[in-house]
Amino acid sequence: MTTYTAVLRDHTFRVLFGTRTLSILADTLRIVALSLLVYAATDSPALAALAYGIGFLPQLIGASVLGALSDRVRPRLLIVLGYLAEAAVAAVLATVHLPVWAALALVAAAALLTPVFMGAQNALIAETLTGDAYVLGRSLANVASSLAQLVGMAGAGLAVATLGGRNAMLLAALGHVVAAAWTRLALPDFPAPTAAGRRPTPRSGGLAAVSWQGNVALLRDRTVRRLLLVQWLPPAFITGAEALMVPYAAERGFPIGAAGWLLAAIPVGMVAGNLIVGRLLAPARRERLVPTLIALMGLPCLAFAAPAAWGLSWPVLAAALIVVGTGFAFGLGVQAAFRDALPADGRGQAFGLLSTGLMTAQGLLPALAGLLAEALPASLVIGLLGAATLLAAAIATVGRIGSGAPSYAGSLAGKSVVPGA
Repeated sequence: MTTYTAVLRDHTFRVLFGTRTLSILADTLRIVALSLLVYAATDSPALAALAYGIGFLPQLIGASVLGALSDRVRPRLLIVLGYLAEAAVAAVLATVHLPVWAALALVAAAALLTPVFMGAQNALIAETLTGDAYVLGRSLANVASSLAQLVGMAGAGLAVATLGGRNAMLLAALGHVVAAAWTRLALPDFPAPTAAGRRPTPRSGGLAAVSWQGNVALLRDRTVRRLLLVQWLPPAFITGAEALMVPYAAERGFPIGAAGWLLAAIPVGMVAGNLIVGRLLAPARRERLVPTLIALMGLPCLAFAAPAAWGLSWPVLAAALIVVGTGFAFGLGVQAAFRDALPADGRGQAFGLLSTGLMTAQGLLPALAGLLAEALPASLVIGLLGAATLLAAAIATVGRIGSGAPSYAGSLAGKSVVPGA
């Protein structure tokens, strides 16, 4: 039976796992420090919030015009350049007194590269780990990501308080430099996927055109499209609900600090859910439980729409959010099917598209939820987002996640078939 220990024995995965965890810590520190610096300079909550999420939406452009690079350049080079770009941005923000608009534009420009090196990372993990080891590897990465964000948020506040915002930014830059050096020295220099005996799907035009054609081909395929939507929509709805925890706590008259506990509950549940589902359940059962786990994300959100007269306390609601977090483990039942449905010569771009869609949806839904909460009570909006998540669970039930042959069956013998081409 595959175990987390066995997965960590793989050298390539261990390097990717360690460097990505370090990068998340550094990036969390940079995001918090920038948000605080922008707020101190402008006294504008809107600009501070924009600084916090400015790296999300540009990834959509990056995936559209640069996504094909993930399958055409050596992965180690792409990953190293990605970390160095993050380090350079943090270093410039720390040492150069830029206008707020210029600082935000710099972060947005660097985010264009994120789908490229993230796609290369995830494709390399999919190539390195086979069978159930791949799913456990993703589970381990999810746990580490959640813990890194929790530690990063707590550590960022401490670092900014003790070192100052700009010195904290330099510490973030150092973290990315270490991740880049670690990758360069420890990760094997694998060839680009299209140079490793796989013929690329015929496409014409420059990089932007080829990237666009690749994304269209992926989205045109029914199986790939369904698996992408299943992975994009539920987390986006829950992120929108999560963004309303502060106004919800104020609406309910909860004590100061309750919102922080509510926000911390979901990551706690995510860690628990990934450990339980990843370690204790067989692959076939994970796939069968995907709709149930998605429903587990949405159902507790309905409690937030309950009338105040019901007297639900914030600890009870925090417990409900832990349950919401455990539902995020549904992704472990989808990932193997998604990997197997992809063309062998386009996995890097496909994984970049997956992460870009996640970031874009999780960037848009909080904004949309906030706008809706201007007209409706925050409690009702959270309940509506929970109902939308339940609808996504119903859609996931319509087709079994692991059913059917891979849609890109043409990946046999290194030959790719593009649907509709």
